[in-house]
Order: sequence, then structure tokens, then C-alpha cells
Amino acid sequence: MPTRSEAAIIAAVIAGETQLYHELVRPYERSVYMMALSFMKNEADAEDVAQEAFIKAFRNLSSFRGDARFSTWLISITLNEARSRLRRQSIVRMQSLDVPPDEEGAVSPALLRDWREIPSEVVEREEVRTLIKKAVETLPEIYRQVFLLRDIEELDVNETAQTLSISISNVKVRLHRARMMLQKELAPQLKMHNRALKRRWFPWS
Repeated sequence: MPTRSEAAIIAAVIAGETQLYHELVRPYERSVYMMALSFMKNEADAEDVAQEAFIKAFRNLSSFRGDARFSTWLISITLNEARSRLRRQSIVRMQSLDVPPDEEGAVSPALLRDWREIPSEVVEREEVRTLIKKAVETLPEIYRQVFLLRDIEELDVNETAQTLSISISNVKVRLHRARMMLQKELAPQLKMHNRALKRRWFPWS
């Protein structure tokens, strides 16, 4: 935002220059969508969550106090919206238990598209990224949230604690446990993957 500071744009939007809202949230559109996608598991629901988060942020912009970064506040709204939608979906599923499985639409998980990539062969990168995504999905929610905010969104410890309304020590403990769980889950899979890749490229070895 070269011409105005973020705080100035927020003040202008609250004062009535609502056309500036898109300029305010545009740098965070991808992060909000990726956070929503990590919870909702399919693109349509993630888009709905992201859209609703932006709407709620606009409606409540005057309540933003500025004691945290705007991006942290926005991610917090996204997390709350994703949790609410998951609860509603759970209720709907409970009410629809009598629907035969073959009458329900199949939904395929969408791949996270923003994993930090180390340059390598395209096929290997895609396979490893899929393994990582599936492993992250197996984490209990309290650990998955901290891992996504710290290691994917790269929020600092204080921001993560504020976003999740937990203590800094809890952030550190949960992140450590999340990484240990992922290491335990991924180590044998990556070992098998490396062996398969070696056989693929060096069948005589």
C-alpha cells in the first residue's frame, strides 16, 4: 500500500470510503482462502468461508482496536467462521443419517496450493506435498491450528496466541507437539517415497 498506511485506509473505510475496503484486504485474500481451505477441505466451502470472513470483517471494522495486526484479526475471524460452518455441517450430517450413501455427492479434498516449495522435480514435489497435506489433516484441531498459523502463515508467537486466545506457552507446546506428530507420521512415508523414487529413476540399483 504505497500511498496510504493500513491504519489510514481502515480509518477511511470506517469514515465512509467503503470503496477502499478491497484495497485493505487484497494483500490477505490468499492467506484467508488458504486458512479456510485447510479447515474446510474443499474449494467451494473454503471460498464461502473466506467470503463470509471478509464480509464480517467489513461489518465489524469499527471494532478493530489496532492492538494486533489487521491480518491477525482477519485470520481470527476466518478461523471462527470455519469452525462455525463445520459445526453446522456436523449438525446437518447428523440430521441426514437416513440418506443412503450413494445419494450423497462425493467431495474430493482440494490440494493446498501454497506450501513453501523447495526446487526439485515437479512429480516428486507434488507427491511430497500431498503426503504433507494429508499428515497435517490428521493433526487434532488444537495442534493443526497452531501449526498452520506458525509454520504456514508465519505468524509470530504473540500473534498466534492472540488469534487463538491461548497463552504463549500453550502456543509453544502445541507447535512442538504438532511437529513431533508430523515427524512421526511423515518419516516412514517419506522413507518409502524416497525408495520408490529411487527405484523409478535407478531401477538397476
